[in-house]
Amino acid sequence: MTTRHTYDQELENLRQDILRMGSLVQMAIHDAVQSLAKQDVELAQKVIDGDDVIDKLEIDIEDTCMLLIAKQQPLARDLRIIATGLKITTDMERVGDHAFDIAKIAQKTAKQPLIKPLIDIPRMAAMAQKMLQDSLEAYVNLDIALAEQVCRADDAVDDLYNQVFRELLTYMMEDPHTITQATQLMFVTRYLERVADHTTNIAEWIIYLVTGQRLRKK
Repeated sequence: MTTRHTYDQELENLRQDILRMGSLVQMAIHDAVQSLAKQDVELAQKVIDGDDVIDKLEIDIEDTCMLLIAKQQPLARDLRIIATGLKITTDMERVGDHAFDIAKIAQKTAKQPLIKPLIDIPRMAAMAQKMLQDSLEAYVNLDIALAEQVCRADDAVDDLYNQVFRELLTYMMEDPHTITQATQLMFVTRYLERVADHTTNIAEWIIYLVTGQRLRKK
């Protein structure tokens, strides 16, 4: 087996670990919001326990990247592959943290009647999940057009975030008894808005991977 073949296999293993991490954080967001909407404390605990797996995977990927840099001293596109891997995993770990935070709120509110049926929050989550799914697909296929589509999709999440925030604020003003739970739900919407932002970052890093150019949306 040639040195280059071994190196290419190491880069492929890195890519597979990144995709595995992406799958885990995507499921974590889904389960966290479901645990909130269904007031399912066991599902929330599953998300909380799973955060350690995501954190360890991030560390393993970082170690792999640093080892590849030290061993191979990569240049040009190979260096971009490794550097992009480091950046993408950082953003995905933040997404995992937000899933953890939402699951914690799900546990806090599980014994309280919901002040309203949760419709828009799961919709926000679905939009953010779709962005993450598309960004992973763009990563696999080095698809700039799809990565750019992910960046544009962030605006719709921001709009929904502002809408839900205003609605929850109205609940709080009309009935002070809703303030505690409405505040918690505001945190959830903020976390989901941040998930979309981190996913946009991922898409931008994919564009950099392919083109070598940094394009900042914000």
